Amino acid sequence: MRVNVVNHPLVSHKLTVLRDEHTDSPTFRRLTDELVTLLAYEATREVRVDPKPITTPVGPTTGVYLAQPKPMVVPILRAGLGMLDGMMRLLPTAEVGFLGMVRNEETLEASTYAERLPEDLSGRQCYVLDPMLATGGTLAAAIKFLTDRGADDITAICLLAAPEGVANLEKGLDGLDVPVTVVTAALDQKLNEKGYIVPGLGDAGDRLYGVAH
Repeated sequence: MRVNVVNHPLVSHKLTVLRDEHTDSPTFRRLTDELVTLLAYEATREVRVDPKPITTPVGPTTGVYLAQPKPMVVPILRAGLGMLDGMMRLLPTAEVGFLGMVRNEETLEASTYAERLPEDLSGRQCYVLDPMLATGGTLAAAIKFLTDRGADDITAICLLAAPEGVANLEKGLDGLDVPVTVVTAALDQKLNEKGYIVPGLGDAGDRLYGVAH
């Protein structure tokens, strides 16, 4: 498993505003959208392409098109939805699947409550969108779900990651013979006793959409 912490001043600037407790939901959503596009630029460096002969106004050349089957973008509900537009801006021809996962706040275990994905993902590159890599349980479960259906290359895009989450994810994916990359804007200090990233930015879902009772 590879971890890519994107080092760029625009990434750092947008992340700083996201962290600020005074940033309101509309601003938080807009900056999340912008930040994901920056992270997606790094995350798609190894997206599969095929050669494509074309003719320019001046003469013939060979470029590239995205290869078939198309990449699959998979936001983890609900907070991952706030990252979808930013990702699709960069990969507008990708297909989108949805995976609903919830973390038990006592056991910190993740379970699947909804999914909208092809039964067969053989040969597919998948880009998983999940704002916070905290305990790692949700992301590990999501990756296993996708690889069980045949996905052969997984890149997870996370706004933030905790060292414990990275370690737990690596442990949870031990023995998985599929390349996994995590692209994130920052690797923070630690998790607190409630499983939240410190200093983090709070609950990403609540800050994107408000508190759902």
